[in-house]
Amino acid sequence: MKLERLLAIVVLLISKKQVQAAELAELFEVSVRTIYRDIDTINRAGIPIVTSQGSGGGIGIMETYRLE
Repeated sequence: MKLERLLAIVVLLISKKQVQAAELAELFEVSVRTIYRDIDTINRAGIPIVTSQGSGGGIGIMETYRLE
């Protein structure tokens, strides 16, 4: 279910500094494109997502963000 995947992605991003989209896609058995759509949905929900490109890049949540 999409909602469960979105919540799982948020929890994973809170616990890790950065995760690559391909790693998330493999973990949740969806395409990388679906992960990018999910990340956009999470961002529109008000959780500040940060992405970086390159070999050390990935997807993360802004360091100053705290989930209350």
